[in-house]
Amino acid sequence: MRISYSSLDTFKTCPLKYKLQDIDRIRAPKNIEQIFGASIHSTLKYMFERKPLYPTLNQIIDFFRNLWDQQKTLIKNEDVYFKEGISLLERFYKRNQPWNFNVVDLESRFEVDLDNPKTGEKHVLAGIIDRIDKNDDAYEIIDYKTARKMPGQDNIDKDLQMSIYHLGLLRRWPHLDPGKIKLSFYYLKHGEKISTSRNKNQLEENKKFIFKTIDEIKERIKNNYDFPPLPSGLCDWCGYKQMCPMWKHLYQSQISNFKSQKDIEPVIKEYFELKDQNDKNNDRLDELKTLIYGFMDEQKVERVFGAEGYLTRKMQEKISYDIKKIKEFLKEKIDNFIIKKQFTILTALRKKIEK
Repeated sequence: MRISYSSLDTFKTCPLKYKLQDIDRIRAPKNIEQIFGASIHSTLKYMFERKPLYPTLNQIIDFFRNLWDQQKTLIKNEDVYFKEGISLLERFYKRNQPWNFNVVDLESRFEVDLDNPKTGEKHVLAGIIDRIDKNDDAYEIIDYKTARKMPGQDNIDKDLQMSIYHLGLLRRWPHLDPGKIKLSFYYLKHGEKISTSRNKNQLEENKKFIFKTIDEIKERIKNNYDFPPLPSGLCDWCGYKQMCPMWKHLYQSQISNFKSQKDIEPVIKEYFELKDQNDKNNDRLDELKTLIYGFMDEQKVERVFGAEGYLTRKMQEKISYDIKKIKEFLKEKIDNFIIKKQFTILTALRKKIEK
């Protein structure tokens, strides 16, 4: 099975999205965050490319602007994101002039062959590393993040993505010392770089997690199990909401005589208001019936009159059963039936033996 960190993360975040994206291969429109992130990543790649000189800040900004102009028709509030992108790139450039770094590769693709020791199955783990730097005899993997939230060091130390990138770098250059590989997330909106490392035990545990996740995916596919949706705060940025049973009602073009969920909401509200009122009316009717029937019993009458009309009490005969006695009766009959059936079988078997 061929899989990537992105696929593993998608499956754990929302199995339904994984199915639509990686199994059914349904392409979803990119959201604003994805377009923004891709544009920034492409621009930073251009910034560190030497052809034969590094680009100036103005050239970097022009590159970003050209990318943005190609996609801005797809984006709402694009001017806000464009200005944020310019500001982000200017801050990054001032702190990270490209000639100060020994960059050995950009958007480096890798494939790692993984053999599951339990099943013997072979899998391929693929990915792309944003940037690889070499400092003396040590290497640093750098992954750019445009997210607004910056996680703590503990989360970075356990992050699966960097473990996979570590394996990818060793697959590419097996002679490297694993202890001299630095793993860094650069949070561009904060201007902060958080670094970590991995040891052999951590990598083995990550492999076990990967095999376990792959086995779960394959099991679901093989047995036609559901890939359920897992609603979360990430749903707001998901391109599959129109297909998701948790959200597709918001996109239905017509519900009876209504065009959208917003149109039906007043009707739903009125329904529950009337239902609540109806429950209260029924409770009050029961109270009034008790008072009226009590009066009838005292007066020994079956009909009473009022200015609005009259009420007649009808006598109904109801048959009730003693469930306990019925159970005892049926149990006795069933036991007798079983005994007779067993006796008949034994008698037939005895005759057959005697022959």
